[in-house]
Amino acid sequence: MKVPKGAVTGIIVIGLVVIVAYGASMRQRYRDRGELAQRIFSDGSQTIPNTIEGLRTAIGTYERRIEQHVRDAARTAMYWKILAVRLQDQSLHQEALEALERAISYTPEDPALHYYTGVSAGIMAKSRHVFPGGDNFARDRYFVLAEDAFLRAIELDGRYLRPRYSLAVLYVFDLDRPEEAIPHLERSLEISRNDVDTMFVLARAFVMLREFQAAVELYDRIITLTRDEQKRIDAQNNRQMVMGQMYG
Repeated sequence: MKVPKGAVTGIIVIGLVVIVAYGASMRQRYRDRGELAQRIFSDGSQTIPNTIEGLRTAIGTYERRIEQHVRDAARTAMYWKILAVRLQDQSLHQEALEALERAISYTPEDPALHYYTGVSAGIMAKSRHVFPGGDNFARDRYFVLAEDAFLRAIELDGRYLRPRYSLAVLYVFDLDRPEEAIPHLERSLEISRNDVDTMFVLARAFVMLREFQAAVELYDRIITLTRDEQKRIDAQNNRQMVMGQMYG
């Protein structure tokens, strides 16, 4: 079929328009890339090197700057962590929390930082007394922070026993949620079978839930294992009280 001359001309014109538009688009793309490269390499006074050797030199310079920045950030995080621990040693827990927040902003996946946060938050919660006419908001806020921090530490390192123990203590003695403490305490004893302190807290949780036989068995185990005379006496006394609750 013969194509009319007018149609051929139209096709040619459309093709030329597409080619021109494509060329303009590519020129704009190269200009954009050039501007991006300029922003990446320029520090406000330098321009992009025009030679291969110049580019290699610039890359080496910026790689060294990046490596130095990484070292500086790691060192800063370490200093904030040390400061937080020193503040905790001085019982300055509000200031310690502020330092820990800064340290976590640098190294958010350090489980120790979250554990330390939980410790200070728990202490701050216990120091918040509810006076007549007051409310529990500030205290509850610190308890929530402590729980979240311990859970995050456990999430980051499942074999890290300190946050598990501390979280269990929080559940048993502060939040009256012993049933939530038991899995953490039992997991801790799977990892460290003869941890007497963990057994004491677990026994207490069982007593709160009126699982007296399980508590008695734990106290018997403590009496057999411990070399600390005071802990043996405490276990014997606790066992006697539980037996009284069972049969009294």
